[in-house]
Amino acid sequence: MKQYFESMPLFGKELKAKQKEKAAESVALIKQVEERYAAEVERVKNAGLPVERINKRGEMTAWQRLDYLLDPGTFLPLNTIYDPNETDEGTTGVINGLARIGGRWVSVIASDNKVLAGAWIGGQAENIFRAQDIAERLRIPLIWVLNCSGVKLTTQEQVYAGRRSGGRTFFRHAELAQKGIPVIVGMYGTNPAGGGYHAISPAIILAHKNSNMAVGGGGIVGGMSPKGHFDLEGAEELIESTRHFKQVPPGSPRIHHDKTGFMREVFDTEEGVLDAIKKCVAGLPAYDPTAFRVAEPKEPRFPGEDLNYLVPYNQKLTYNMDEVVARLVDNSEHTEFRPDYGPEIYCALVKIDGFPVGIVANRQGFLGANYPEYADYMGIGGKLYRQGLIKMSDFTTYCGRDRIPMIWIQDTSGIDVGDIAEEAELLGLGMSLIYSIESSRLPMMTIVLRKGTAAAHYVMCGPQGNRNNAFTLGAPTTEIEVMHGETAAAAAFARRLVKEKDKGNDLQPVIDKMNALAQQYYDQSRPEYCAKHGFVDEIVPLPQLRDYMVAFTQAVFQNPDSICPLHQMLLPRILKG
Repeated sequence: MKQYFESMPLFGKELKAKQKEKAAESVALIKQVEERYAAEVERVKNAGLPVERINKRGEMTAWQRLDYLLDPGTFLPLNTIYDPNETDEGTTGVINGLARIGGRWVSVIASDNKVLAGAWIGGQAENIFRAQDIAERLRIPLIWVLNCSGVKLTTQEQVYAGRRSGGRTFFRHAELAQKGIPVIVGMYGTNPAGGGYHAISPAIILAHKNSNMAVGGGGIVGGMSPKGHFDLEGAEELIESTRHFKQVPPGSPRIHHDKTGFMREVFDTEEGVLDAIKKCVAGLPAYDPTAFRVAEPKEPRFPGEDLNYLVPYNQKLTYNMDEVVARLVDNSEHTEFRPDYGPEIYCALVKIDGFPVGIVANRQGFLGANYPEYADYMGIGGKLYRQGLIKMSDFTTYCGRDRIPMIWIQDTSGIDVGDIAEEAELLGLGMSLIYSIESSRLPMMTIVLRKGTAAAHYVMCGPQGNRNNAFTLGAPTTEIEVMHGETAAAAAFARRLVKEKDKGNDLQPVIDKMNALAQQYYDQSRPEYCAKHGFVDEIVPLPQLRDYMVAFTQAVFQNPDSICPLHQMLLPRILKG
């Protein structure tokens, strides 16, 4: 397949000094967002007890355990500031992301033992689901560094009950095991009740000598009073029970290694547990990269820092999406799919770390007087029209056939609307794209580069499409909303304005409400808000987006569940003709 992959057409141009000078103000605004987000990340890392206090107990913190376990420099964090419940702790109490162990990619999740000894708190279950989803989509091991003291009892309603509650994590572990995706736990500390099920539901259990897992902890056993109330006598009994179970917690290695054998191995040191995880991962299936690489890996021909100058912070300014992609793919090469059709959409076969990948992105700017072909108005990049929707669906189908993973880069203001658009079948074509994505069974990742708006955000493999979407990244320029704030205000208050005008009333009170709604939309679509509430999995500086793209691609080809032999691929032949 050398004729198709080894030397693809080059694209992209070197940035000129004048372009950088013109973009200086935009770059400064981007850096401000990066600084605010970095401060939020640091706040989450410092949540809970001081590191020194944990170390004084003879324990490592979760971050220290990960530093020891993971290959240096490979950890790519996800959902760092995710906190949809706005908990008192300011975090969900778990750390997750992509990383390598012994050169193999894993989805890793760790209990933050500085925060309530790793207790379940609001939003934690969904954070865990995301780590599990990544393992499933990419078919890579899920590694748990567990230290979970159970539910934060004063906020149990945020954790326990419901269809997507904490208990669902155990069923998800069973699903992963059935699909041949290993779940390995390194266990520390006290893990009662739900923490016990976190410990027992993985496939392989490696434990520290001071850890335990049990259906209930000492406080639970001692607190099972039949009186229906507490009195002095009951309090004294509870004190004695607590003292006993503090000394001999249920479910220690004496029980679950020596008796039940649930714990596969027990180690005297924390490092011993982590070394055992490394050894375990080394024995898991993984292809040599040369089985799927189509060319030698190459860096883009242009520096990643260019992206800060290319992508305007001002959402109303246009830019060249092709130049953006040229800074993200190997050697700035591509073979474009149907370049003369659906000009609002860029589709191309590219290489990431030498592996074939399909990329879909929104082009920006005016599209010409005769496009879209079904309307008497001019098309604008970022919006989806008939040809673009057909083009994306077609490209996705071919990628699915050839088992080529896909990366979506969104900067979309929505789908064309109105009776003309309905007659052009845009509603059905949007759903057809969703069907094509689901039918492809491909792992995908999404970058919301700037706007992720309306149904276009869904149909272009937004995080809602979580059967395919492994994770979604935002950038300092990201903005996610059902529609622009001013548009929403106009839609919500237009009729009120008419009524007030017809009555001869002062319009200012309505105008004030419109401005308030527009401001609310703006505030709730900022990058930090998007990450905190889970609209994206992480906000990533623009020059670092390629790091995640490389990790995603390498992970996909590490141990895929199905393959298309290179010489049987159809898409590259269709592209070349």
